[in-house]
Amino acid sequence: MTTQFYDNTKIPQLGLGTWQLTGEVGYQATKDALEIGYRHIDTAHIYGNHGEVGEAIKDSGLDRSELFITSKLWLDEMSEEDVKPALLRALKELQIDYIDLYIIHWPNQTVPVKSTLAALASLKKEGLTKHFGVSNFTINHLKNTLKITQEIDTNQVEFHPSLNQKELLEFCNLNKIKLTAYSPIGHGKDLDIPLIIEMAKEYNKTPAQICINWCLQKGLVTIPKASSRTRLQENFDAQLFTLSPQDIVLIDDLNLNNRYINPSFAEFEY
Repeated sequence: MTTQFYDNTKIPQLGLGTWQLTGEVGYQATKDALEIGYRHIDTAHIYGNHGEVGEAIKDSGLDRSELFITSKLWLDEMSEEDVKPALLRALKELQIDYIDLYIIHWPNQTVPVKSTLAALASLKKEGLTKHFGVSNFTINHLKNTLKITQEIDTNQVEFHPSLNQKELLEFCNLNKIKLTAYSPIGHGKDLDIPLIIEMAKEYNKTPAQICINWCLQKGLVTIPKASSRTRLQENFDAQLFTLSPQDIVLIDDLNLNNRYINPSFAEFEY
């Protein structure tokens, strides 16, 4: 299943999120995911697993052109002079020649975003990254960013049935920014929502598959994390059925507003 950015570039809609997947677990999860059929791997410098992900990619035997690799720029490397060295380090660790999507991991108002974006645009021209985007940006962050560039391809945010960021999604759609959903099962807590449990029984699917399919049906790039091969397969198979429009609306209307990723440096109130 693929979706596309607004320049018509295709991107696998379902990917593997690798936060907290390090060491042998990270290597094996990535290798298993690629064997199952995942073609989009989402990682980041701060995850400390570029090496493991890179080894799994190499050992998969897949051609680079078959894969979509996303990585991210951390807070302390957003100065214009630091962006290229950070990306070059990621390429070396991942053992690849380019990154498909390079993302500003979090907004950081201590560094002018204009300079960071200029560096990313330069790297795109060099072919070191095919696309660039942002993560954890609010509508206000995006408004400021769009005054500088229209090249933002994605905003990767926490998005799941109990954190349905409707206004943010609408804003991104209107401004041709593809929304990417991380934590699509709400750190496992959304699996206990009675409505999700009831739908899982109705569709003969797992609660996780209901949550992931809901994100996919909304057109979001969706990157659930899993380490066991069984769970990886289950998440991958969430693409194989369709929630009814009525059930999508029922989930839309939960209105629980449960944010689980909110570090001290986050700027969600901005």
